[in-house]
Amino acid sequence: MSGTEDESELIAQRRRKLGRLRERGNAYPNDFGRQHRAGELAAEHGAKSKAELAAVPIATVVAGRLALRRAMGKASFITLADETGSIQCYLRQDDLGSAYEDFRALWDLGDVVGVAGTLMKTNKGELTVQAASVQLLAKALRPPPEKFHGLVDTETRYRQRYLALATDPAAREVFRTRAAVVREMRRFFDEQGFLEVETPMMHPIPGGATARPFVTHHNALGVDLYLRVAPELYLKRLIVGGFEKVYELNRCFRNEGLSPRHNPEFTTVEFYQAYANYEDMMALTEALLRQLLPAVVDSEKVGYDGQVLDFGPAIPRRRMLAAVAQAVGVDEGQLADAAGLREVAQRCNIATDASWGWGRLLMEIFEARVEATLVQPTFIIDYPAEVSPLARRNEANPQLADRFELFAAGREIANGFSELNDPEDQARRFREQAALKAQGDVEAMHFDQDYVTALEYGMPPTAGEGVGLDRLVMLLTNSASIRDVLLFPQLRPGAEQTS
Repeated sequence: MSGTEDESELIAQRRRKLGRLRERGNAYPNDFGRQHRAGELAAEHGAKSKAELAAVPIATVVAGRLALRRAMGKASFITLADETGSIQCYLRQDDLGSAYEDFRALWDLGDVVGVAGTLMKTNKGELTVQAASVQLLAKALRPPPEKFHGLVDTETRYRQRYLALATDPAAREVFRTRAAVVREMRRFFDEQGFLEVETPMMHPIPGGATARPFVTHHNALGVDLYLRVAPELYLKRLIVGGFEKVYELNRCFRNEGLSPRHNPEFTTVEFYQAYANYEDMMALTEALLRQLLPAVVDSEKVGYDGQVLDFGPAIPRRRMLAAVAQAVGVDEGQLADAAGLREVAQRCNIATDASWGWGRLLMEIFEARVEATLVQPTFIIDYPAEVSPLARRNEANPQLADRFELFAAGREIANGFSELNDPEDQARRFREQAALKAQGDVEAMHFDQDYVTALEYGMPPTAGEGVGLDRLVMLLTNSASIRDVLLFPQLRPGAEQTS
């Protein structure tokens, strides 16, 4: 019999048991009042001796998923697992009567059950609930993964996240860490005087990043709308409106491929501050990490993929041009024009397009030859203005923008810059982006006249930044794929979804 046939028979057996339960009444009751959780019982009473627990009975009411069972005639041990841990329960026929026979005949691994009784210690010193009553609360019709030790198949872990969470405490811990990161981020920005805001998720014009948007349609208005690729332009409108420090922690959507670092739906925190520049943003980023990491992982050092990433010292800053020159083994002067960059790209087997200017060429070589080498936290600064359509040009070299990105473990974690607040320059950059779009660049920006109009009312000198929350959580949980830190990542349709 195949594995599928084996499982089908097990499911059939469980359905027959469910049928017997239904004959008696409600097979899925909701009248059991759990009072205690496994981890809390262990913390409060785990150190007590067998004699102490026997001398002063402690009434206990627990519930959870049946993870283990050792049936031994008229007495049995079971283990219940809840969100906080697991606890052993001791069931005796003399105490439970017919309920004990139901346990033997109708309970299976994965069932949700409740147990009321008193705490005791076994001869081996294990904290245990001696059951006075038991109740089956939810019948599991499908068997859990073998031995309840968790899912081995990676694809199944993602598609059936509920099974991974139910069987693997480490999987649940990843998402507790994620929740802690969100909580500490909010605490940090609130303490810094930033106002948390919410901006639209559906935009009439996609903007704020060079990315391909998702398109939807509003039937009542008869117009297409775009799921936002970034909240940036709306947040900067708020700066124009007089809010001087704002942040938003929410989802963005980009119609791009799937990879260990990319999911079309992802979470960022974006923050903007009036009367600040990109140097201030880098300092703020360091302060954020120095507060967040000790609060979440109890250290400014993070173990990731066999490396120890140290966020404690001042994060070094490297100019992009210098980093590229060092990586490809040439002087910076050889990279001063597009012709020199094309020659380097050809030598490095990096495909280029004839329409690309100096900035796009430099960026492509950087991504191909430098990015993966940035293991320790590093700020890369002085990005080409050509690939930074919303950033302020550098005063000394207008070919560059006052922009940085934070890298760690070879991946971008944050992107920030001094904001472009010159409405005429912004209009020119939008026109350049629109020309690229007309030539077939699906990621180029649209011309946003309303945003230009907002700038014409005057935006103070401003700096802003976006931090990729998913990638930061990947670092803090030593997760190799973004799918490991998303509860329900986007996946290619499986057979069960297309049939």
